Amino acid sequence: MRGATLATVLALCSMVESQKIWDIWQTTWNKNKLFSSLAPNPPLDFVAPGAIGDADILVDENTKYQTIVGFGGSLTDSSAQLMSNMKSVNPSNYWSLLNYLFNATEGANAAGLSYLRFPIGACDFSPKQYSYNDVSGDTGMKNVDANAAPSYTFSVLADILAVNPAIKIHVVPWSPPGWMKDSWTMNGGSLRSEMIDVYPTYLFRALQSLRSKGIEVYAVSIQNEPQYSNPTYPTASFTPSTEARIGIQLKSLMKSNGFPNVKLVGYDHNWDGAPGYATQLMQAGGDAFDGVSFHCYGGSVSQQGDFSRQYPNKEIYFTECSGTYGSDWWQDIKWYLDNIFIGSVERNAKAALMWNLALDPQGNPKYPGTSSCGGPGCRGIVTIGWDGTWSVNQEFYAMSHVSKATIPRDIGGPSGQRMKVNVGGSLSWALRVGAFVTGRLNSADWLRYSLVVLNWNDSTGGWNPQPVKATIEFRGMQAAYTFPVGVSTLWWYGE
Repeated sequence: MRGATLATVLALCSMVESQKIWDIWQTTWNKNKLFSSLAPNPPLDFVAPGAIGDADILVDENTKYQTIVGFGGSLTDSSAQLMSNMKSVNPSNYWSLLNYLFNATEGANAAGLSYLRFPIGACDFSPKQYSYNDVSGDTGMKNVDANAAPSYTFSVLADILAVNPAIKIHVVPWSPPGWMKDSWTMNGGSLRSEMIDVYPTYLFRALQSLRSKGIEVYAVSIQNEPQYSNPTYPTASFTPSTEARIGIQLKSLMKSNGFPNVKLVGYDHNWDGAPGYATQLMQAGGDAFDGVSFHCYGGSVSQQGDFSRQYPNKEIYFTECSGTYGSDWWQDIKWYLDNIFIGSVERNAKAALMWNLALDPQGNPKYPGTSSCGGPGCRGIVTIGWDGTWSVNQEFYAMSHVSKATIPRDIGGPSGQRMKVNVGGSLSWALRVGAFVTGRLNSADWLRYSLVVLNWNDSTGGWNPQPVKATIEFRGMQAAYTFPVGVSTLWWYGE
């Protein structure tokens, strides 16, 4: 009897010790805190439940959804060029930036970004037009070579992988080689019909060439934004039936020739194409595709949710959205979290990315003559000056909080898995919340539980930022915290 009592006491002590909020990362609307680690001392305790706060966050660890694979952006040629120049003129700044972006150590002052899109050939942020095979008429694809890309692109990617070897790389072309198209250029046009059955080999050879350079690809898409053709930069329009035909052949090539685990992700365009193009793609060749990816430039995230409910066994990725210079910092953060880093994720996205990883203060460099990102210019996740200085933008602050909440606890271990969470109370509307649990390689080790909380209670009766007194309910216990207007990531541990 004494042994049983002792075991009960020890179990209770273990539960109480684990249910403490040890870490809080915070960004406030007024920039007083910018992805700042608060590390409350003493930690916030979960105690016997009492009255709920103005908002009451109920975490349901028994209802789990998709496992997150990462957050990040696109390593375009322009991003790599700026970063490579930074390495030359200010190597200390360069490595500080890479560490801040990609270091996935749990307690590090870093976001742990872990997903990169990587163009196959030129895009609207490249120095010139090129594909991986510009030998006209080479239908046997004997000349496919990733070395057509600027060498600095691969050098920067290698440095990123040195900081975070777990980075997932998602490759996608903005256009087939020009000689394969009816426009005879990578700028606009469509794949010629006689090249449809040749193109899968081009993409497959691209994977082989990248592997020869030490780059293992996580996912491949057939075409960026297949419903868009622009004569001023690399683009191409595809029909769902054409993409399906290519996808079926590419999947077979990958399975039979050493790439059986590479994800084939279709569509890669705006939310408003979910009921049309994306659905038709699944109907025409769904068995070949692991899932689809979405962009933010048309429609709404609810359409992504509709697609996911229609095809619950298909993986969802959110792969592009760009900020523009001149927009409001805090309004952007709210929109990004509501629609992408919480909104897209709660509609089953396994990854969520912004567009360029880095651009200069004018949104350059761009592809010569392009009309892309006109007006005030597109803004990167990071702004890098040609003198080697850098600063992160609102895109970083929005994604860093969710990335931090889902990074693996173990090297090579699982990343966070989304859990069900509900918000009640009189101010339930004031908080947007995502909840995650991160597993362990050793099942005996404690799990990490994380919340990402957006307090957007800033405009009752006009501009009026107000904190929200909240309670957090977990395993029959309750913690209390007052959330300032901003974004907060909290975590605790449990068996």
